[in-house]
Amino acid sequence: GGNDAAVVFPDVDIDKVAEKVSTLAFMNSGQICLNVKRIYVHESIYEKFRDAVVEHVKNYKLGDGSSEETSHGPVQNEMQYNRVKTFFEDIEKQGWKVATGGKFETAPKNGYYITPTVIDNPPEDSRIVVEEPFGPILPMLSWKDEEEVIERANDTRLGLGASVWSADLDAAERVAKRLDAGTVWVNSHFEITPMAPFGGHKESGIGAEWGINGLKGMCNVQSLFLSKVAA
Repeated sequence: GGNDAAVVFPDVDIDKVAEKVSTLAFMNSGQICLNVKRIYVHESIYEKFRDAVVEHVKNYKLGDGSSEETSHGPVQNEMQYNRVKTFFEDIEKQGWKVATGGKFETAPKNGYYITPTVIDNPPEDSRIVVEEPFGPILPMLSWKDEEEVIERANDTRLGLGASVWSADLDAAERVAKRLDAGTVWVNSHFEITPMAPFGGHKESGIGAEWGINGLKGMCNVQSLFLSKVAA
């Protein structure tokens, strides 16, 4: 799995990036390994960015996927539904602040539907930040210092993907190269191609698929020792 971090710099177009990042976080109701799972937003734009994300998320339509009006469907099975529900139970237990969502009552009643929820700046060591929920609940956190946010983004057992969002491509690339993840994007996320290796760091996997690295993983290695002197 992954616990992908998206690091948002203060020079972004807030409305455009908020829409993109929230879409990438809640796509398939958060049930994709490469979904954005943590958003780190620079403190100077944190409130505006949070509010922009909330406006987009509040417009999502839960329901049957066969309906044209539906944007988000249910969690896939009862076991995962009950697991994600424990994160919602932690909202009250841990005193997390909810930016939007946070309750099950507004969801449709005829399936494993969960209202998309954004947790507002929870503690770094809280379960919603440390673990991957694999459901439609997302922590948003503020950052001030570049070194600090790199350390926080890397402070996870997982390392599948990550992204950096900035108008300053030099700064974005500088940070991206220091993120401990198998795939890192600048100003995008979840864009993959068979031409590039796809794999994870740490507990997100060993080896890679696709690309030259993936092809080599399907090959048998042979070591040949050659002596120039006949026996």
